[in-house]
Amino acid sequence: MNNGRFRRRGPYKPYKPDMQNRERKKPEVRIKKLDMGRIDEFSFILSRTVESLPDSIRGQIKGSVYAIASKQGVKEAKDYIVKKKSEGIIDNSMEKKLLDLVYDYSKYR
Repeated sequence: MNNGRFRRRGPYKPYKPDMQNRERKKPEVRIKKLDMGRIDEFSFILSRTVESLPDSIRGQIKGSVYAIASKQGVKEAKDYIVKKKSEGIIDNSMEKKLLDLVYDYSKYR
């Protein structure tokens, strides 16, 4: 005899509802954005990359790329960088460096 060692204590709980009657959760859409765990490295390298630009545009490019990539997504940041290149603000080599940097420091979240 087990002397009540496995005896149920407390009131009986009602059964869970059927799984068929419950609504299923839809999977959340994941977007590729900046990896916030490596944001310090990203900011440092971004500063080094846009160092050759004039002071009047440097802050605008740096802040916009950072904000768009971290809040909206990498695709929107790419579109912004390509737009600035077509406007003549940045050249081909800087465009490639910025695109590589944004893609290297991104993840799905």
